[in-house]
Amino acid sequence: MKKFICSLLAFSSAMALSACGVASSDNAEDNAQSSGQATEASTDAASGASEQEEYTDPSELENKYDVVIVGAGGAGMAAAIQAKEEGANPVILEKLPVAGGNTTKSSGGMNASETKFQEESDIEDSNDTFYDDTLEGGQETNDKKLLRYFVDHSADAIDWLDNMGITLNNISYSGGASVQRIHRPEDGAAVGGYLVDGLLRNVNENEIPIFVNTDVTNINEENGQVDGVEIDMDGDSQTIDAGAVAVTTGGYGANEEMIEENRPDLEGYVSTNSEGSTGDGIKMIEELGGQTVDMDQIQVHPTVIQKDGTLISETVRGEGAILVNQEGERFFNEMETRDKVSEAITDLPEEEAYLIFDDALADRAKQVDFYKEQGVVESGDSIEELAQEINISEDQLKETLDNWNEAVDKEDDQDFERETAMDYDLTDSPFYAIKIAPGIHHTMGGVKINTDTEVLDEDDQAISGLYAAGELTGGLHGNNRIGGNAVADIIIFGRQAGTQATKFAQENN
Repeated sequence: MKKFICSLLAFSSAMALSACGVASSDNAEDNAQSSGQATEASTDAASGASEQEEYTDPSELENKYDVVIVGAGGAGMAAAIQAKEEGANPVILEKLPVAGGNTTKSSGGMNASETKFQEESDIEDSNDTFYDDTLEGGQETNDKKLLRYFVDHSADAIDWLDNMGITLNNISYSGGASVQRIHRPEDGAAVGGYLVDGLLRNVNENEIPIFVNTDVTNINEENGQVDGVEIDMDGDSQTIDAGAVAVTTGGYGANEEMIEENRPDLEGYVSTNSEGSTGDGIKMIEELGGQTVDMDQIQVHPTVIQKDGTLISETVRGEGAILVNQEGERFFNEMETRDKVSEAITDLPEEEAYLIFDDALADRAKQVDFYKEQGVVESGDSIEELAQEINISEDQLKETLDNWNEAVDKEDDQDFERETAMDYDLTDSPFYAIKIAPGIHHTMGGVKINTDTEVLDEDDQAISGLYAAGELTGGLHGNNRIGGNAVADIIIFGRQAGTQATKFAQENN
């Protein structure tokens, strides 16, 4: 299987897309995608943010803030909004030209348990079930204290978003979940662009300054307490003092060197990550003596387009799609955890597979419209015609679909014991196929934090005044992140970072 590294960031409508390091091609346009799945979220989300977004004029930058937040992804914006609610004067500093980061590229949804939307849909779930599913998905290696806090605050995070006009009331299945738990926008679109759009709107409405093209180069510390940052803004270096600093810069999924250092076996894999996911925050925190955990735990997502790193949302499988090999046969439980599905695909002789689904599913999973626009979806008015298009056995593919539809009807998948996402058969023409293979998706390792999001040093002592949240932290997901937990992570712990950083700043300054 041809593999390569490519990271993309969805810029605003005024910005050009960029691509990096693509094998055998120097033409960025040939390999760029119009936003990594934020575009999936809605028609306008391909730009990585709505036209309404506003960034603060550089001339308005002040010398000191109560809370400096490094990184304008979902965790950073959640932290800033929460800090403002707590009475702080926060600022967001972002090195890229637009906000959003990897959050923009999120295509599935947000896991949460015991929510009002689950109750409205008569879905029985509990925090304990959510805890157990995540612990099983993480192979029992999760930081249990972080996990307990995470599940117990998930419903409140859904309410917090809803109160800001970010409503996630469409609930479906995700891999590794025993019940319907992944919350999506009402129209079933991808969560990323919708979430970034809503958070940016609230940042602006709360008059929180957000500076882009502002690279934080160092976290300052004096007398054992973090008290600000060094920045590079348009080539000018400045010092910004702070009562506390919250780092929300994301993981390192687009840093080829860090990937190879921690997982040499993943050298050359395509990446779904934003170009900003280079591990900057992790490196700066390490320089302060911060501890890192699980750095070798890098999640490979099973359904990625190999030519450009476009991630095919787990929503497609969650709405009932199946995976078939080049022979037209199912070969694994599609709703298993990502690590297991990825391994099953890699074990195939061709190291790639096809997602198969019908028109009814395409209507339920709005992301498919984006995939069609990108030209990665093959179609046929009949199963036989689709088989011809993807050059596999017509008889075998029809038999596979017939067997699957019978399993759905009987609610019994005797072949692979799939138990979830079997609510719909695949009978509504036209039929569709997308060729996929695994790609680097999420870095589960990072800096070690406690439930107050305080960054811990090598002795497990908190570094005074320093907080972190989101993908740059490690421990929560253990050896494998289940789909829908990344968005929950950035909102739940982003809010906590905002609260705790504000509390520290107010008590110590």
